Amino acid sequence: MNELKLSKRLETVASYVPKDAIFADIGSDHAYLPCYSILQGKAKAAIAGEITDGPYLSAKNQVMRCDLTNVISVRQGDGLSVIEDGESVDCITIAGMGGALIKKILEEGKAKLTGVTRLILQPNIHAIYIREWLVENGWELIEEEILEEDEKLYEVLVAEKGEAKRPYKHYSYEAGLLLGPILAKEKSETFQKKWSGEYQHWKSIIAKLEEAGHTYEKNEKYQEIIKQMKLVEEVLS
Repeated sequence: MNELKLSKRLETVASYVPKDAIFADIGSDHAYLPCYSILQGKAKAAIAGEITDGPYLSAKNQVMRCDLTNVISVRQGDGLSVIEDGESVDCITIAGMGGALIKKILEEGKAKLTGVTRLILQPNIHAIYIREWLVENGWELIEEEILEEDEKLYEVLVAEKGEAKRPYKHYSYEAGLLLGPILAKEKSETFQKKWSGEYQHWKSIIAKLEEAGHTYEKNEKYQEIIKQMKLVEEVLS
């Protein structure tokens, strides 16, 4: 992977960056996504944000090597703090982190989202936390994708300001939050593979809990898994 050839996961994220956008890539690592987006003529400028020394220096070196220091600003800082107050940013990308961490970054940096028109978020796990945050803060999912790469499954969530609950009309709200309202409607093969696998995994956990003598009434984990299995059944049946 480099600035000219991204992974399938990051290429999917890049495909949703609006034309001529100024975007901030949070947790940019080697700054491949900003460099690629500029070189492909997608974005006109970018901020590459990193919190730790190693990735920050890697991003800085990458941008210099690509001769893009005039259009990509590499900054070290925590989350959205790398965006200066009042700075014009159209779009935020956050990829390759857990859903809980992405939610935390968005919540702590809410003040920096005033002029932002699009969020492109790629959680490695627990996308439900992001969907909950989006609904609570008035961001509407306009697209979701699920893809497989190197035997791992990834989800990409794209949101803009709007009617946050509008996509959640085909299944129950809880099912939409867990599985993704747009993904659940489309039911791609990859989507079905992910949730069939999760269902079987939960089924084996339930069997072990029952063998150990845990009952529905006494075990919170048991109750939670049963609830999630019912939500998956609602969509896949």
